[in-house]
Amino acid sequence: QVQVTESGGGSVQSGGSLRLSCAVSEYTYRRYCMGWFRQAPGKEREGVAGIDSDGQISYADSVKGRFTISHDNDKNTLYLQMDSLKPEDTAMYHCAFLTTYGSGDAYFPPLGCNALNAWGQGTQVTVSS
Repeated sequence: QVQVTESGGGSVQSGGSLRLSCAVSEYTYRRYCMGWFRQAPGKEREGVAGIDSDGQISYADSVKGRFTISHDNDKNTLYLQMDSLKPEDTAMYHCAFLTTYGSGDAYFPPLGCNALNAWGQGTQVTVSS
């Protein structure tokens, strides 16, 4: 069973940067996605960024141009570089490992992954104005 563990959250002022990391345990899937979600109190969960096993990337419109997702294959670690942070980016950020099963909606369109296999406990990001 795949396990993911986030780190790197914290508090920054508006305009600042943070880098989140997600350690991913060993897996045998040939096709998969890894991604970041966030959820703020009283708001729906939002898929922030995803990357698939072919290296294709998808971003939510709210973070395009500011956030960068990457995966270090040697370290098996997923990253989210967050620049130009805004107060509305304040949320709990969760790392996830995903695959494709059946015909459900994808979490990071146009990436095809629609099944959550692993979900991290989350790391808090707080951006003050």
